[in-house]
Amino acid sequence: MSELRWDEVADLFDPDNGILPDVEVTGTTVADWQTVFDLVRARGWQHRYVPEVGEAELPAAAEIFAGGTVLDAELHVLPAPAMVAIFRFYRAETVDFDVHLEELQGQGPLDVLCGFYRDIGRALGKSVVMTFEGHRELPMIGYDVRLDRVVRLAPPD
Repeated sequence: MSELRWDEVADLFDPDNGILPDVEVTGTTVADWQTVFDLVRARGWQHRYVPEVGEAELPAAAEIFAGGTVLDAELHVLPAPAMVAIFRFYRAETVDFDVHLEELQGQGPLDVLCGFYRDIGRALGKSVVMTFEGHRELPMIGYDVRLDRVVRLAPPD
């Protein structure tokens, strides 16, 4: 069961707010990225690593970041069959990914999303924050590491 109720956050999940909200964990390292990769495998989440060209097995995080920033590679993770999180390797210092608002309509998908954020936040010991697409200064919801739960971060509508 989620900490959030759909009727408390539905206004934040309107696709008219932007289709791909930004999600980030700040203050990370290459080791934190590896922790995320290990979590994906341990949870058995379907995933697909898409390097700049083609498709490949997910390498070690150190290999991905060996040359610095990797702008064109992505990791697609499915915490549920109808939900995808797209991780991008902009910099080792921030775990960045997007989710699709269209896939997050209703209590069931919200519960999956909260569990996904909670798993990542607990594994890293860091907060996970979802912001409006293109507006990282406007938080929506997030896993608060101090409270050990997902909370609404946006002011009430």
